[in-house]
Amino acid sequence: MSGQIDTLIVGSGFTGLGAAVRLDEAGRRNWLMLEKADALGGTWRDNVYPGCACDVESHLYSFSFFPNHDWSRTFARQAEIRSYLEDVADHYRLRERIRFGAHVTGAEWDGRGWDVVLADGSVLRARYVIVGTGALHEPAVPQIEGMDRFAGAAFHSARWPAGHDLRGKRVAVIGTGASAIQLVPAVAPVAEHLTVFQRTAPWVLPKPDKPIHDRTRRAFRRVPGLRAGYRAALYWRHEAMVLGFLHPRVMRVAEQVARLYLHRVFAGDPELRRAVTPEFTMGCKRVLMSNDYYPALRRDDVTVETAGIDRITERGIRTADGVLHEVDTIVFGTGFRPGSAQTAGPGRMAITGRDGVTLSDVWRDGAQALHGTTVAGFPNLFTIVGPNTGLGHSSMVLMIESQLNYVLDAMALVERNDAVAIDTRADVQDEHNADLQRRLGTAVWGSGGCSSWYLDEQGNNRTLWPGSTSAFRRRTRRVDPAAHELIA
Repeated sequence: MSGQIDTLIVGSGFTGLGAAVRLDEAGRRNWLMLEKADALGGTWRDNVYPGCACDVESHLYSFSFFPNHDWSRTFARQAEIRSYLEDVADHYRLRERIRFGAHVTGAEWDGRGWDVVLADGSVLRARYVIVGTGALHEPAVPQIEGMDRFAGAAFHSARWPAGHDLRGKRVAVIGTGASAIQLVPAVAPVAEHLTVFQRTAPWVLPKPDKPIHDRTRRAFRRVPGLRAGYRAALYWRHEAMVLGFLHPRVMRVAEQVARLYLHRVFAGDPELRRAVTPEFTMGCKRVLMSNDYYPALRRDDVTVETAGIDRITERGIRTADGVLHEVDTIVFGTGFRPGSAQTAGPGRMAITGRDGVTLSDVWRDGAQALHGTTVAGFPNLFTIVGPNTGLGHSSMVLMIESQLNYVLDAMALVERNDAVAIDTRADVQDEHNADLQRRLGTAVWGSGGCSSWYLDEQGNNRTLWPGSTSAFRRRTRRVDPAAHELIA
């Protein structure tokens, strides 16, 4: 493709594919998608650890414009979600405009457009850039003394080696977050022994997961409006959950459900129950759902270790109490690096906007944007799943679709006014983010008594949206011209 491209899309997960479909529907077919890997799918391509699945119901964790009547389970597994994304690409004939092996390292605005730089040194010229690389992308591996001396295999859950066999192995899982509670029940039955190293016990609720019967899937296909009605019911049930996060006292109801679940599973083991009972308000950290995590911890061949890790040796992990836990494999279920200028979405790239200002400098004290989508000083750059668009209660696909509405309306505004670009007013962005931080400070994420990855180095929540998805959609349905500057 020669000459200037109208829109470059970076990333081929839900955001990238959704952006491509919406651009085509708007008649904006001069786009190119750049994907650094050799296949599409984003996080659902990269995360292939045993037990990997979604914690939002399948019929809600999918595009509104591309329904799937044939989800096999209430909560889809990784392979099925990746297959769904492949189907999106095939149905809308997107593959011919995806360039694989194209790693974007930076971009520079010259007053008329963007020069986007790839790792191989090539440069692509574009009018608009949509960054859809996601905020949770770079694995967070704690720097523990002695890691380089360990004689066995050690890897992050998001970098699971193909064909790695844990049968008969002594396995350590470090971390008890969303990935760990899925892989622990999958690994425990095959390992000789599994040791779970827990720093902070998470809140875990039962997961209402079950197969979706053939007759139900047939009904979704044949009965007009049935699937849409089911999705709507899921949507509004999730919308109601936001009240607990915004008003911590309301969260006590869900907390009691979790405590009853704890008491039922660990009825005969009060010591283990105490070890896995959280000491912070539910919702302060991500609320997890699982039916088999707690039962897995009760197995005779599973140990929950709460003493802090002192170091890693050639033979295993030594804890602060001096005990050496000999293991063959260490799995880091320690999540991802969110939110900082160096690690969040576009912050990982060398992006230079107006007047030579870099995004890493602008975000040095915390990433912020207007509606998580536009950043003052960076015209025609759109960050999908940008700062403060994360959710604790519903589907991120809903937020992605809302942001894409905003992007398409911004492009239309530029062209209705025969302008070159659209930029965001810094004072509007500052006021917007000050309001976000005020609201977040009284919500459970700021007052729940925990330290979480939602917060940046300054203690500000640059990750979550403090409200409902319907409120976010109302704000992003149309661009407010007064909040922006059109560049002639």
